[in-house]
Amino acid sequence: MPSYNPPLRDMQFLMHEVFKVTDVYQAMPQHAEVDADTINAVLEEAGKFAANVTFPLNISGDEEGCHLDKTTHEVTTPKGYKEAYAQFVEGGWPALSCDTKYGGQGLPFVVNSALYEMLNSANQAWTMYPGLSHGAYEALHAHGSPELQAKYLPKLTSGEWTGTMCLTEPHCGTDLGLLRSKAEPQADGSYKITGNKIFISAGEHDFTSNIVHLVLARLPDAPAGSKGISLFVVPKYLVNADGSLGARNGIYCGGLEHKMGIKSNATAQIVMEDAVGELVGQPNKGLQAMFVMMNAARLGVGNQSLGLTEVAFQNALAYAKDRLQMRSLSGTKAKDKPADPIIVHPDVRRMLLTAKAYAEGGRALSTFCALLIDQELNHPDEKVRSDSADLVALLTPIVKAFLTDNGWIATTQSQQVFGGHGFIKEWGMEQYVRDNRINMIYEGTNGVQALDLLGRKVLGNQGASLKKFGKLIAKLVEEEGVNEKMSEFITPVAMLGEQMTKFTTEIGFKGMQNPDEVGAASVDYLRVAGHLVFGYLFARMAQVSLRAIADGNTDPFYVAKLQVARFYFAKLFPETATLVRTARAGGKTLMDSDAALA
Repeated sequence: MPSYNPPLRDMQFLMHEVFKVTDVYQAMPQHAEVDADTINAVLEEAGKFAANVTFPLNISGDEEGCHLDKTTHEVTTPKGYKEAYAQFVEGGWPALSCDTKYGGQGLPFVVNSALYEMLNSANQAWTMYPGLSHGAYEALHAHGSPELQAKYLPKLTSGEWTGTMCLTEPHCGTDLGLLRSKAEPQADGSYKITGNKIFISAGEHDFTSNIVHLVLARLPDAPAGSKGISLFVVPKYLVNADGSLGARNGIYCGGLEHKMGIKSNATAQIVMEDAVGELVGQPNKGLQAMFVMMNAARLGVGNQSLGLTEVAFQNALAYAKDRLQMRSLSGTKAKDKPADPIIVHPDVRRMLLTAKAYAEGGRALSTFCALLIDQELNHPDEKVRSDSADLVALLTPIVKAFLTDNGWIATTQSQQVFGGHGFIKEWGMEQYVRDNRINMIYEGTNGVQALDLLGRKVLGNQGASLKKFGKLIAKLVEEEGVNEKMSEFITPVAMLGEQMTKFTTEIGFKGMQNPDEVGAASVDYLRVAGHLVFGYLFARMAQVSLRAIADGNTDPFYVAKLQVARFYFAKLFPETATLVRTARAGGKTLMDSDAALA
């Protein structure tokens, strides 16, 4: 059976030593009183909830799955899931970073991000129920009318109700311009919505008395394509003027998908038959409102793979220390045993360190993005807000695609450490691999994320956001460029940063001649950009660790940090050289392939 220990020390290292979040919060009146002790206490309790409440349900929930009553259209979740959610609500966890105006605790998003990493490690499928609710909360908080906010946000904040995101239809996925769901205006200002949605995570369940669906649909006079999409809030049960629940709405679960992983999350086929909905934001401006939830979901999906990377690594490490197999190539290490533990073998260490590096790099990036979001939303300086927003927009597709690709690498490598036992269900590793696989697909496949990064976020603004990130690298190089102990961490990042400018310009020029060149280079480009970001963050972690050691701190944590950083730069970061070359190879061999793909 697998186990899980929340990585509190690493979270605290990032928050308090690398990013010094409480110093940053001093400039924000909303968070100025948040101190390290408060953050640490919240994280400790969050870790206990994840490890003791939801983690024990992970394997049993995967085996049991969800069950749909096709007569009532109600879904029953696995044993213990509903009770765990009740504890989650009782503990106030849904309200952690929500607005105090609606009953939230108003804590920084950094803390909420750490909570969800631990929940994802413990049980990704369960965590998707409250996780999607937070995205619905964010969309309504940003674009809902005061009346909609008063009706829905207090219940979403408390967790009394949950929310979903209803985008995908059977004939269209990422291309939302093709969607067909219709919204007919009614005399009372509401709308009657008809259509079918698929792949709706947490679309139906038995956790709460009501489910708040955010639905994309078209008005009768809507222009074609994505410019004619509106957003509506469509509750499972209508809400009376006094806040009580009214009649059952015309929206229900018509079926559950049979899936490779996340089997205990109800991935629903949603049917709408004259369902009553209310408009969110302006007519035909639904994508702008929904993008709030979609971007939150993309960051959340990266966090899901981060959680799985961490728990897979922990279990692979424990197994490698215990499993006896052969003798070390350099001589017997465990003389009192018939064989050495497999952790003595170089390739086993390679796999373990790969998973550990991707966990620590991913956690640093997730924490960095969460801090940027706190600044974007709450900093009094308009320039800081604007710069933070630009960096979040640049990093969002990297978080989604790079962290989930790395999560696939890490979970499969961790499974490999177990040898044949990794293929057997009781050890838990095969579930982590299966669960992680969806993360590379939903909320926009990783190929779509790559197009978003290169086409929109980089070339779309002539590299302005990329240059802002480049200034962070330049600042670090200026601080540590003459420090010989930092050269092994700084030099590779500085060199790639310089190369990135020429590399990006080259692709941009080729794309002006033939847009397919951007598509051909984009996936490789995103991975190069991901390593540039990871390299910067590993250099910052090494900087803090070296200073702690120089100050006489003997905690082996800092030595371990440096060892992981050295492994990363020696064994993982050099992948960028190959990626740059394959990106520069262009699109000809891809597009001149009609015979091969006939």
